[in-house]
Amino acid sequence: MCSRGKYELLESESEAKPSSKRISALKIFYVIGFVSAFTFIAFIYFQDFAQNASWQTYEPKPTDAPPTNRTFLEEAPTACGVIINEGPMIKVGDLNTYVTGSYMDHRFREVKSIAIVNRQQLVTYSCVLCCNGKNVTTLAHYAIHSDHFGFEYGTATIACPLNDECLKPTHVALTSSANHSESITSFQSIMNRDVPAAFPHQFTVCISVMYDYTNVLNLVEAMEMFRLLGATRVAIYRTNCDSNVQKVLDYYVERGFVEVIPWTIKKHVQVSRGWRKDVSGGELHYYGQIPALNDCVYRYMYQSRYVALHDMDELILPFGVKTWTEMLPNLEKMYGTTFGFEFENNQFPFTSKANRRYDVNDWESVRGTNILKYIQRVPNDPNAFNNFKVIVNPRLVLMATVHGLLDTVNVGKHTVRVNRNVARMYHSKNLTYPLNTNLIPDNHLWDYADELIPAVTKVLQDCGFITG
Repeated sequence: MCSRGKYELLESESEAKPSSKRISALKIFYVIGFVSAFTFIAFIYFQDFAQNASWQTYEPKPTDAPPTNRTFLEEAPTACGVIINEGPMIKVGDLNTYVTGSYMDHRFREVKSIAIVNRQQLVTYSCVLCCNGKNVTTLAHYAIHSDHFGFEYGTATIACPLNDECLKPTHVALTSSANHSESITSFQSIMNRDVPAAFPHQFTVCISVMYDYTNVLNLVEAMEMFRLLGATRVAIYRTNCDSNVQKVLDYYVERGFVEVIPWTIKKHVQVSRGWRKDVSGGELHYYGQIPALNDCVYRYMYQSRYVALHDMDELILPFGVKTWTEMLPNLEKMYGTTFGFEFENNQFPFTSKANRRYDVNDWESVRGTNILKYIQRVPNDPNAFNNFKVIVNPRLVLMATVHGLLDTVNVGKHTVRVNRNVARMYHSKNLTYPLNTNLIPDNHLWDYADELIPAVTKVLQDCGFITG
């Protein structure tokens, strides 16, 4: 039983003094009214002041520098007294040279910058290195990669040798040799300055490049297949995509599985949509695919034991084992450790008849194609070039290209073709083929279906594309 006691007394006192209660209520009413009026006037005043104040958020002129929310009261980070610019694409002075990234190459005691350069512009570069608070200038040497396909622009590796005066630089700027260090306007951070005791990643997939991308389902299928195969990081060089794809990218970035590198070269150079200038025009081969691949190799040289250089719609599938983690030791026993590994390309057209065994109804409303439904491949022509892709130890690589390696640290052969019965690549895409083609049934992808389907479904649910 609950006692009334004190609450009865309070109630009685309240009833005994109605006039005091009314006076208190009026006081409260006046106070609230005064405070409300003052707050409203103050809000109007400060809103107008904020629109005209000199300390409003600073909006820089358009550059390649990432957008920031700094006010002018905050100082931009500097190195050796010069502003740091992390790109994503840094123009070198008045030259037609655009640096994508700069990396310490511990193999040669050099800083390597991957750049996109006009092949007709003859340049001698100097490197300005920030070391212990002072600038050290050295003469650079560089090589333009041979796989430019006749376009005006190509990929270049620009090397800055280190000397005893500067063995551990933190930042670098490239100039023409005619300039002095005082003329530089920004420094770029040097990545991979330290070699980790253990690789953070066993396998990194380099996707070069994502452009006009809208296929949510195919993106999620690819990410989850890469994960099942053993990748722990996917580096995506993104030109553009729609908002739904961006939502998926954000999902994987937040979980540490994907790194998105903004790929903005089309702001500076007319990129081609193809690999033949006479057909597709432009000044740079296929959206700048080759410099992006090389940048990825150097970016993950000391962060990943292996890198896989292929596209989003390509999967390198082993036989006998299910993962790359199991496959690579076997390949190194079979072929050695001094080569990159080529995997034969096999095409699975979405224009072939669909197999309904793994038809997932929940996925039908999501843009893209269920790759499990297309298990017939086009027979390869033994007399035609095969668009193979590679998995390689990045510390072997000097120059990478779309299909293989242009140069490695080893003299002679750079890659070795893996027996197609040990592993081969499955390329699922929209593809037309002659009507009289005898497609070959190949359902090896189904070996991953029981794990792939729930994994993809969960991501689509988490991102809000389907309901649980």
